[in-house]
Amino acid sequence: MMQLIDAWENMNFLISEISSSAELLEMLTDIALHSEHPKSWRAAWLLDKIHDNNKEAILPYINLFIEKLKSERNEGKKRHLLKLVSINRIPEDQQGFLLEFCIRIFSSQKEAIAVRVHAMQVLYEISNAEPELKPEILAIIEQVLAENTSAGLKSRGSKIECRLRKQIARN
Repeated sequence: MMQLIDAWENMNFLISEISSSAELLEMLTDIALHSEHPKSWRAAWLLDKIHDNNKEAILPYINLFIEKLKSERNEGKKRHLLKLVSINRIPEDQQGFLLEFCIRIFSSQKEAIAVRVHAMQVLYEISNAEPELKPEILAIIEQVLAENTSAGLKSRGSKIECRLRKQIARN
């Protein structure tokens, strides 16, 4: 499968085929989570695209994605795994880990902007599940955005800040 993933021209075909095959989805997930191949981040990208078309197929893997974040160093894989976590319901038993992890990632100047943006989104989603965290998460976002950050981080951050302020004001 790695040979197929290696060529961009195969991606639409792979998305279609893997979406309809539990066995192929399992293989792709294994590559995304365990392969050290330099282009194995494409497997995580494919999982993201499959999620766009078939969210239900990806849901059983969310806990595995979260577990992998504990040790993942590949920027591309982190980006897609965090994105998948951020757009799905975060398991309650994983919120503590994700809160600490995402604060660290979001606050780090060394992390890629896209990874930081998805970490910020996860923080926001956790605050929706645990509303008492909203003021703390707002303060963290304000602090990070006060630094010289990218336009992408500021754009998403200002939207999340606005939502948090409104939600805090209502309570």
